[in-house]
Amino acid sequence: MHELPLFPLNSVIFPGGALPLRLFEPRYLDMVKDCMRNEHGFGIALIKNGQETDQAADVYKTGTECRIGDWETLPDGLLGITAYGETKIYIENTHIQTNQLLIGHIQRLEADPDPDLPEEFEAMRILLQKIITKVGKPYTTLPAAYDHAGWVGARLTELLPLQSATKQRLLEIDDHIVRLYHLKEAMQESKFL
Repeated sequence: MHELPLFPLNSVIFPGGALPLRLFEPRYLDMVKDCMRNEHGFGIALIKNGQETDQAADVYKTGTECRIGDWETLPDGLLGITAYGETKIYIENTHIQTNQLLIGHIQRLEADPDPDLPEEFEAMRILLQKIITKVGKPYTTLPAAYDHAGWVGARLTELLPLQSATKQRLLEIDDHIVRLYHLKEAMQESKFL
């Protein structure tokens, strides 16, 4: 089991994904400095109860370990970073530091092999290509794998305006093909397909 600082968010990121973040709270600025200085990552987990700001929030047990990629000072003076998802994690338990930074005791979860995208999901691949072209960076800078089931499912889950609880359920599914079936159903219910 490893200790990892956690960033509770109202967003979900998968391994292989990218998430631009704007940081202003001292606890997260300190976390980023520590991550960069000591060359380690941090975890992003969806908030179960609480808020992104102020007191530490309660998070779901499954999240993603991320590394800091790009960073810059934004025009409004805030620190902008891009978090890149690396490994799915299981959060055994947490504790809160005095600065309200949430620390997770985590297990890194092995990824299932990413199979080829079955033909029946071709419409999802085409939609994803259109979305990424429209969204642009940082997604256009990621290594693309449009012919892989896991990559297509993860990117669509990150980018589509699905409910956070739906995205979390999809993150928790290990089998990439099973995830695609559940995602396709959610997309049909939301009229994305």
